[in-house]
This record gives sequence, structure tokens and C-alpha cells, in this order.
Amino acid sequence: MFKTSAVYSILIAATVSACSSAEVGDGSLEDKDSNSVVRSEQLKSFPPLPSPTLAVPDDSRLAFYYDAIGVQIYGCEATANGYAWAFRAPEASLFDRRGRLVVKHYAGPTWESVADQSKVVAKKLAEFSAHADSIPELLLQATTHDGAGVMDDVSYIQRLDTEGGLAPSSGCDAAHLGAIARVDYTATYFFSRPKAHCN
Repeated sequence: MFKTSAVYSILIAATVSACSSAEVGDGSLEDKDSNSVVRSEQLKSFPPLPSPTLAVPDDSRLAFYYDAIGVQIYGCEATANGYAWAFRAPEASLFDRRGRLVVKHYAGPTWESVADQSKVVAKKLAEFSAHADSIPELLLQATTHDGAGVMDDVSYIQRLDTEGGLAPSSGCDAAHLGAIARVDYTATYFFSRPKAHCN
């Protein structure tokens, strides 16, 4: 929906709406405060979902979204039945519509604004596997916030349009115990906040 099939393509979200017309920007990081930078990537409504289980509550409003390019990190571990790749953490960069890095995504899972260093950590509420060859699409709920800025009132995050990122199907055995695999993936992350905060 928001990207092509190329793993390394940077796909930029178009500006279509904002909480108010005064907040609409052009996505530039030059001469912009942190709010206008992020809010330049806003939508009027939620995107089509592959499953209703990924929908956010009715009292939330889509605030902004960004396309991500990164890796899913796995470690080779011993299990009761032998050896298996275990998920460790994500590592991704989220870009605005001009191709500029605006959010860093890493273990927690955490999303950190590059502009103001505000952070949100979230927990998984639901997942849906739309494609057998890609990691699931997710609905996550914010659990903690750190710092004042664009992430400080994010309430829900959706990971949609995933491509790639699955754990390797081989290569984890006694000889490779402790090995790390970094598997390319792309996705689009949609950030929501309470409607009461969008005045």
C-alpha cells in the first residue's frame, strides 16, 4: 500500500491532513520545530487493515505515519529440542516524505524522535500474518513515554505493510550457537494519539 517490493526503497508518506491547518508542513527538517516536522505526515483516517484485530480504539486518532527500513535481529540459541533462532530486537530508521531520518526504532520496542529525543515504548496487543514470507503486522499500545515532544502522547502504534524480516530457516546449530542474524525488512508505522489531544 505504501511501498514497492524493493527492500531498500525509501518510500515517503504524503501529507494529507493535520489536527489543524496551521500544523500542516512540507516535511522539511529545516526551519521547523519538532511538532511541525512530525505532523507534516498526517492522515485524515486510518489505513485499510488486513484484520480488524489491528484496529485502534475509537477514541484514538491517527496522528502521523512513516515508512521504515531496517533489520530484525535474531540470535541462535539452545532450546529444549535443539537450536533455534530467537528474536532479539528491531533496528530501523523511519523517514519523512523527503527521505530524511525522523525516527529511530530499536529494542523495547522503542521509537525515538530524532528532532526532540522524545520516546515511546509499546507492548504488542495483536498480530496478523498477511503474508507467509514476512513478519506479522502488529497493533501495539504505548506503555511508557520519555521526554517532551512528538512522542509524548502517542497511545497506539500499528506496524503495517511488512515485507521480509523473518528468522532464517537454517544456520542455527551447535557450531553457530550465539550467532547473530540481521534480516532486512520494511514496514509502515502508524502512530495514534487520543482524540482529546488533537484540538
